[in-house]
Amino acid sequence: MRASGLYIFVETLWRLVKDELDPETHLNRALEGTTGDALGDLYSLYSSILKSRVGRDTVGFKAIMGAILVVGSYRPLCAKTIGILVGRPASMVETLVRIMSSLLYRDKGQNGGIRFRHLSIINFMTSHDCPEEFRVDIEQAHRGMALACLNTMISRLKFNICGLKDSHLSNEEVEDMEDRIKENISDELQYSCMHWSSHLSLSPRSARSVTIEKLYELFDGVRPLYWIEVLSLMGNAPIGIRMVQEVLLWAKASIETKHVLQFITKQGKQGMNSPALEYVDDMRRFLLAFLKPIMISAPHIYISALPFTPVESPIWKESSRRLSKLIRVDKGRMERWPARSSTWTGHTHGVFRLAYSPDGLRVVSGSGDDSIRIWDAESGAPVGEPLKGHTRAVTSVSYSPDGRHIMSSSVDNTIRIWDAESGAPVCEPLEGHTDSVSSASYSPDGRHLVSGSFDDTIRIWDAKTGTSVGDPLKGHTDGVSSVSYSPNGRYIVSGSYDCTIRIWNAGTGTPVGKLFKGHTRDVTSVSYSPDGRYIMSSSWDGTVRIWDAESGAPIGEPLKGHTKRVMCASYSPDGRHLVSGSGDHTIRIWDAKTGASVGDPLKGHTDGVRGVSYSPDGRYIVSGSDDHTIRIWNAETGAPVGEILEGWLDQVYCLAYSPDGRHVASGSRDHRVQIWNAETGAQVGGPLEGHTSSVYSIAYSPDGRHIVSGSWDETIRIWDMETRVQVTKIVEGHTGCISSVEYSPDGRHILSGSWDSTIRMWDAETGAQVGEPLRGHTEGITSARYSLDGCQIVSGSLDHTIRMWDAATGAPVGEPLEGHTDYVSSVAYSPDGHHIVSSSHDKTLRIWKSKTGAPVGEPLKGHTAYVTGASYSPDGHYIVSSSGDETIRIWDAESGAPVGGPLKGHIDQVTSISYSPDGRHVVSGSWDKTIRIWAANTVASPGVRPVSDGDDTIQICNTDVRGGEHPIPSIRRS
Repeated sequence: MRASGLYIFVETLWRLVKDELDPETHLNRALEGTTGDALGDLYSLYSSILKSRVGRDTVGFKAIMGAILVVGSYRPLCAKTIGILVGRPASMVETLVRIMSSLLYRDKGQNGGIRFRHLSIINFMTSHDCPEEFRVDIEQAHRGMALACLNTMISRLKFNICGLKDSHLSNEEVEDMEDRIKENISDELQYSCMHWSSHLSLSPRSARSVTIEKLYELFDGVRPLYWIEVLSLMGNAPIGIRMVQEVLLWAKASIETKHVLQFITKQGKQGMNSPALEYVDDMRRFLLAFLKPIMISAPHIYISALPFTPVESPIWKESSRRLSKLIRVDKGRMERWPARSSTWTGHTHGVFRLAYSPDGLRVVSGSGDDSIRIWDAESGAPVGEPLKGHTRAVTSVSYSPDGRHIMSSSVDNTIRIWDAESGAPVCEPLEGHTDSVSSASYSPDGRHLVSGSFDDTIRIWDAKTGTSVGDPLKGHTDGVSSVSYSPNGRYIVSGSYDCTIRIWNAGTGTPVGKLFKGHTRDVTSVSYSPDGRYIMSSSWDGTVRIWDAESGAPIGEPLKGHTKRVMCASYSPDGRHLVSGSGDHTIRIWDAKTGASVGDPLKGHTDGVRGVSYSPDGRYIVSGSDDHTIRIWNAETGAPVGEILEGWLDQVYCLAYSPDGRHVASGSRDHRVQIWNAETGAQVGGPLEGHTSSVYSIAYSPDGRHIVSGSWDETIRIWDMETRVQVTKIVEGHTGCISSVEYSPDGRHILSGSWDSTIRMWDAETGAQVGEPLRGHTEGITSARYSLDGCQIVSGSLDHTIRMWDAATGAPVGEPLEGHTDYVSSVAYSPDGHHIVSSSHDKTLRIWKSKTGAPVGEPLKGHTAYVTGASYSPDGHYIVSSSGDETIRIWDAESGAPVGGPLKGHIDQVTSISYSPDGRHVVSGSWDKTIRIWAANTVASPGVRPVSDGDDTIQICNTDVRGGEHPIPSIRRS
């Protein structure tokens, strides 16, 4: 009775007692305790097994079981490999598998890899039903495996690891390649190279510093090239792109934690002067640019790829310094990687359908040229070669919910399933339709596919085996143009050239409810809203319609605006908007609730738009057209993403207005200082070049004649604005990144703060240090500012505190100001000098009395992520703040109350914020590679989207401090 109908209970019990000398005693012991529900009794059995079989070394038990658990999602490992990775003897792992044979087994088809016998065991081991001494913390297990993989790679990777003797041969042409790999690349190193980033990305966000140190150690020098060499030899080079993207996403999601920020800002111990995260991103660009030769031949990483890497690439700088025999190209090399393009080209015929991968890192497209292409969503670069197999046009494409496979349908009457990483077919084509397959879609759980065809039928398929499930669904009287599952997977919606829409029970294949009628011409696309309450349809009649999914009743009037047939439409992930593409060459965004058109049509395509899709995070829209191109758009602004304009702008780290308000200076990741016309957005002259790493801090002299800049390269440079050259020698002394620079009010001195935990003062004319460094903070300085009379200095630090100093003597004034619970990102005096505002990664701002250091009121709360900067308006009435939540907020400086809603427009964290000297504008800089200037005193029209011209523009937006946005035409640089 205890089994309650669960076969796994009986099987586990049998395996437990079958080899015992006294099976009855063990059976009775296992069955002790009161009976409950089926799952509870099963978990009680598992608990009994653990208590009876595991000795006192529960730490070793948890380490081994945790490793078995987390690697099983990728590739089960044998006892020897598990032992090496967790630092335990292989004999201990073998013993554990033997005594736990009722729960574990060796998979002979996977080289003896150890697996759990049932999913319920994994669920039990990670749940609170498992006794604490045996319970596996899944995040910590991933962290432990990430560290094990990193340590393995750091200690084992080396140049030409397989000892290849001839660089003229491709990997496939090396006859004994398989033997070389087995001999030189151990199983633990193979696993580590393939899966370290996955374990890292699933580690706790509050990762400890040792993880960061190991990650930095891996990306210090040329070791990443040795990692790519192993992937190439194993035939898995394409996954390197996904892996570095996982690291970038993990770092961005974890950036609130101090240790991750230290990884991002780390300076090389042996001369590496690029921030570590910049090196990771550079590796992504390197792989995208040279994937084909890297896939063909591992030696060509060094022979064909490196010599053509841009001269400013951190990878090239490190490689040229550490690898003495590199080929050097004198002419024809890029100086830097090309900017992100808003138009992706490669298909030789119309692009019919597109889809984002679930993680948003890739886009897949299907075309009339019979091919499928995969694109890097960030850069628009093609990933690998086109997927070829269809013999006629590809009509639809989509990723499986887990992102591991790509499904495509075609005019050749078939559906194909592909491996998303390798591009290889997973199975034979799915055949059954007798005419063109116009549309296909995965079920939400990924177990089934549904397809619609010109043969007037719908078919359901087993996604794993490719076999047809049940009979075709019949009812439409003309070809089926579009099919899609409901979010809960219970229903299928179909649209047809018979001008109707039908709903079907996904389990039985029977029709549900009545026909949806209303369109007067062919229905081209259908889909459920994310909450499943509504259905959206587009049609050749030039309209988009929304229907009640349960009753089939139309919701409101048809959405009209396109001047020709609507060829495609899609919901945004949050269900608040729709996007549609049309034969009129335009894309339109609609409010899903009101049906109103949002902003102007998106223009750029030169032929009909056949495919549109939102990115999973809703920030971007990707479109495919009969003009053979793919375009990507900012979903908030409607602007093309990555428009290539004259000039250059990378991730913006710092901004400063000139004293007369006519110019804005910016410092960015590309090592340069740029000057911009604050009124037109035009670039003023060429960039100021000299720093060898990212520019993190910048300030104008009081007379506007000079600019001072501080950099990750640990130097300060002073520039003459008239001649645009350095006026002194390089100012050196700090031993860490220069996080803050500012002129004294009289212009005689320069104040600097650094990650070396010190504040220093310098003679502005000679660059000589003045006095001793100011010491007191126990961790890096994030911000240091003079009071307006120049008598005091205030500083903020990673140690969560604020300190005040006497500017003349350098002596501390009073006790540290304490209150923030995470590190302080910026500090600033009010114009009258009575108050100090501070911002912090604890998501708050605080106001303090400058004389006493006492807090004024409660913390200012509203941002949903770390606050990166804060500044007073020139009249002292307002405070403006920037944040990692991609917004800007304005606050009443007296009451601390927010003034209006957040200002939105940036699509990545806002890193720098400042008022113009006259208080009429606010300037913001972001990691989205844009600078925006906002008017701070004009009544706005709420709800109007700002206008943007892409990543390389200064965005001019007219914004009322009371909330809302009103666009002023943005100015392109000419």
